[in-house]
Amino acid sequence: MLRLATSLCAATLAACASTSHLPPIERAAKVDLPRFMGDWYVIAYVPTFIDKDGYNQIENYKLNDDGSIATTFTFRDGGFDGKPKKYRPKGYVVEGTNNAEWGMQFVWPIKGEYLITELADDYSSVIVARTKRDLVWLLARKPDMSQTEYDRHLAKIAAMGYDLKEVKRVPQRW
Repeated sequence: MLRLATSLCAATLAACASTSHLPPIERAAKVDLPRFMGDWYVIAYVPTFIDKDGYNQIENYKLNDDGSIATTFTFRDGGFDGKPKKYRPKGYVVEGTNNAEWGMQFVWPIKGEYLITELADDYSSVIVARTKRDLVWLLARKPDMSQTEYDRHLAKIAAMGYDLKEVKRVPQRW
């Protein structure tokens, strides 16, 4: 039992230490929530067990009357003709962040960190990150992005401290 507790403590400390040397991820100065709402195509991301083989990924945000954000995440599993998948987490804006930090809740009561950073002035693209540098999303209003623009965003993601070997481009075909 002591060995297990020691191992868990060591793993926790190692996880904390892995990002402690990195600067904080800077949030967007201000997010106009009504303008941010709508469809965002997932251009690139660090996959999770839910979406690791996702094609045509789209995040849709809708502002609820209570200030929360109804989110619909859809994709095709395993290919363009794969089984459609849909998830409906709910976002909660963190007060005092100018709407640039949300708690994203898939399962009550757990809210995952969702940091809006690198938001284009015209709201055409955005990078969403996490302090742990375990997940990141490059989102855009259109399903395609030039290689030059994609590379520019990847450079920003790398500068935040992400390992680009973990980032995967999402197949999009519409």
